[in-house]
Amino acid sequence: PTCSRGRVALGPRSPCQRCVLALPAMAAQPESKESRRAAKKAKLAALSNPLHAAQEQVADDNQRVTVAKLAVSFLQQNKITTLFCLPGVQNDPFFDELYDKKADIYPLESRHEQGCAYMALGAALATGNPQAFLVVPGPGFLNTAAALCTAYSLNAPVFAIVAAIPQAAIGEGYGLLHDIPNQLLLLQSLTKGARRICGGEDAAAILKESWQSMLDAGKPVGVEVPADVWRNPCPSQHLDDLAVAAPDTTVHADDDLLDKIEDTVELVRASKRPLIIVGRGAQDAPDEVRELSEKLTAPVACRRTGHGVVSARHSACINMPVAHKLWSTVDLVIAIGTRFQVPQMEWGVDDALKIVHIDINADELGRITEPTIGIQGDAKLVVGLLNEELENAAKEVEEHECPMCSHKKERREWRLHVGRVKEETMKSLRSELAPQVAWLDAIRAALPDDGILVDELTQIGYAAWLMFPVYKPRTFLSSGYQGTLGWGIATAIGAQKACMDRRVVSIAGDGGALYTINELATAVHHKIPVTVIVFNDNAFGNVKLLQKALYRGRTIASDLTSPDFCQLATAFGARGLRATTPAELTKQLGVAFSSSTQPTLIEVPVGDFPNPWPFILAPRVR
Repeated sequence: PTCSRGRVALGPRSPCQRCVLALPAMAAQPESKESRRAAKKAKLAALSNPLHAAQEQVADDNQRVTVAKLAVSFLQQNKITTLFCLPGVQNDPFFDELYDKKADIYPLESRHEQGCAYMALGAALATGNPQAFLVVPGPGFLNTAAALCTAYSLNAPVFAIVAAIPQAAIGEGYGLLHDIPNQLLLLQSLTKGARRICGGEDAAAILKESWQSMLDAGKPVGVEVPADVWRNPCPSQHLDDLAVAAPDTTVHADDDLLDKIEDTVELVRASKRPLIIVGRGAQDAPDEVRELSEKLTAPVACRRTGHGVVSARHSACINMPVAHKLWSTVDLVIAIGTRFQVPQMEWGVDDALKIVHIDINADELGRITEPTIGIQGDAKLVVGLLNEELENAAKEVEEHECPMCSHKKERREWRLHVGRVKEETMKSLRSELAPQVAWLDAIRAALPDDGILVDELTQIGYAAWLMFPVYKPRTFLSSGYQGTLGWGIATAIGAQKACMDRRVVSIAGDGGALYTINELATAVHHKIPVTVIVFNDNAFGNVKLLQKALYRGRTIASDLTSPDFCQLATAFGARGLRATTPAELTKQLGVAFSSSTQPTLIEVPVGDFPNPWPFILAPRVR
């Protein structure tokens, strides 16, 4: 049988040797018993014990270019300096090749596959640069699923290399080590795309095309490598040119970009009460967004992943509760690098609101509401062009007119109104969420401006979306709409490894902390000085809070018996500290930051917190 590309397949239930396309429907062909027996014997012969195969081939591998050698060189040429990994027999040939490149690619082995995938994600979020991880198939791969779907939701450039069982056994159900059905399809469902390397001839092309797809989409991708394929020979010339160039930001821009920019300028000039909302897609355009805000006299709001695009010290920076109070009177909103989901689906839109939506992903434009103007393009490019066009427009108007519009008085009143609403709302939040705010202020007092806070699904984390001041891009890491409980500690370790000259703090509840707290052993082993704060209320605190608030206090399955986290940290070889007041927390953070090699865990015993959700889930106003 052949696949739809005419290539020879391994069997009626298997992908072909050269691609992963499904086999076309075909009538059963008669086959003799002898031919079936011979085919099965040949297939089983290909499934030799990997340890025996290694002994037979290792000497020969040193004299030739293999898929393993090519993959190591590929990572090196594409500037991967740390490989987050958990080794196993299916990847032994790769690690044997990596041994000689340890000075260039540091293998950081985790204690669980979810840990290494979260670490790669944390490093990608903190730097904006691609990161890679490598794991064994089956259960090893499945352990990375939560991190991969989180990376997908955050548009993070994570390159997943996943081993597979020997190629001839895929889909046959022999019960080989770590065999699961349809692994490649599962990997494809969690990433922008995933492909299988089936031989040395196409290995370089698949690696480069997958990397290019990751850069273009800004999302994770996967490459699957069957255990026996690592030793397949590759053309030696393929080693010479494996680097993939950064994408041209104009490639994914609208063909009529300049026309749309001009149309946007007209909307800006007609607007009296503009608002800007930013997401993670604007993290590389802080200067452009700030300039646009100042030209428009427009406040800038974000929910989770847009923190730091405009410094919290800037008067234009507002949180979502402030934006919600302004929403009913806003006449123009410019959404940059964000899905823009909450305002559209929860706060409401109407014909009086003009919407300009800028995103590099065309699928996000009009997904919820058809914008007045939808612009596909990189935020830095598009907002930069918009600023230039606004500057040109300003030169064309007479001196007595407002440079941006004919509404100079209304814009001045809008700025004053925004300031009053911001002051009133922040005062109310500080009062209503006083316990959480006190702890957040204690963290901010100790954490340098360029320090990174990794939030969690915990009461302090929810309050941080609203009340933690962020001063620089990529210094507030959140799991976004995926809301991945337990992601924080491992993600923070990855961020700290990628930013060893800065301080990284993970906040967690005692419920979420135990998901990846085992990776403290990894931080100790690799001398990664991450700081973890565990707010311990011996409960899944948010679950319990909502059960009390919405279900007449009928709490169930939400109480926990948590360990002594200080002793647990010490057992790992980390420093274990405790703080019972915000002032003590600031002091203990200073102790934690004094080490450049030892991780620290600070346990903070807490009780019930005020409910933050009325400030997060705001009602429809238009």
